[in-house]
Amino acid sequence: MPSTAIVILNWNGKNYLERFLDILIERSSLPGAFVVVADNGSTDGSVEWLKENFNENVRVIEMGYNHGFTGGYNIALAMVESDYYILLNSDVEVCEGWLEPLVNSMENNKEVGICMPKIKSAFDKDSFEYAGASGGFIDLLGYPFCRGRILSNIERDCAQYNSDLEIFWASGAAFMVRSSLFHSLGGFDNKFFAHMEEIDLCWRAKLQGWQVWVYPDSQVYHVGGGTLPNNSPGKLFLNYRNNLLMLYKNLPSGTLCLLLPVRIFLDWVSALLYLLQGQKPFFDSVVRAHKEFMVLRKEVARSPNRKSAKLSGIYKGSIVLTFFLSFKKLKFINIGQKIS
Repeated sequence: MPSTAIVILNWNGKNYLERFLDILIERSSLPGAFVVVADNGSTDGSVEWLKENFNENVRVIEMGYNHGFTGGYNIALAMVESDYYILLNSDVEVCEGWLEPLVNSMENNKEVGICMPKIKSAFDKDSFEYAGASGGFIDLLGYPFCRGRILSNIERDCAQYNSDLEIFWASGAAFMVRSSLFHSLGGFDNKFFAHMEEIDLCWRAKLQGWQVWVYPDSQVYHVGGGTLPNNSPGKLFLNYRNNLLMLYKNLPSGTLCLLLPVRIFLDWVSALLYLLQGQKPFFDSVVRAHKEFMVLRKEVARSPNRKSAKLSGIYKGSIVLTFFLSFKKLKFINIGQKIS
């Protein structure tokens, strides 16, 4: 059997480790699988608790301070030898038999470099979860969405998305990647710190000819917002900044010249809406995101093979426009025919 490292990046997540780690170990007994907790400088006693309770069956990596999602995983995975990495959030409950479909599918299809399970809500186990659902996609304007979650519209899971499918991006909440691919790509882009770094990595992998898939026979439940709340101005800042960075890195030059002014205009429209709604911290987050993007774009490397790649998982239209024209009742099955 191949070796599979299940790596949890922890930052002050002792409460989630107490809740989910025993379940993970019990349900991850596949030969060759082992659990690693990489601690990002927690101050809540996580490391002491791990050493006291899981000294024999969990490897602990201490990194001293918070390097973010990107830096934390880059540092930790450089110290972990395995055929496959599964990057798993600390606030995820895995289901029985979750691991086998992922490993078997990767073993049987050597063109797949990255994959993910179906992700459902830990609060409502009959519904999909915002961060991933049953596979990630992107529209022509660069806005990400999911099969089972389009913008804020989250569907109930009625087995409508149970088919294995090639997608555009896999969720960082439960993200499986070939170790050789992760390292050949240079890992996550450290400038992202957190949010959308997994979409950027999937995009770069696809530009090199790799496929990204979702395998819904594998299922997990995600709390979500465990480290940074979904309504946080800090999270909004990272999402706006990193989305622009991702587009700048991976789009062909001609497409970027057309798209970037449109995206910047739309971002300013949303910023003004925040201001009119009395949400000045969110307005400030968008302004700050654009300022930092203008600085960081001079420091990031543009991805190779941008012109030659034909990428799957792209919606041939605007998901935002389609969403609102359908009066917020849009489902993935209604737009599937427009996804390449």
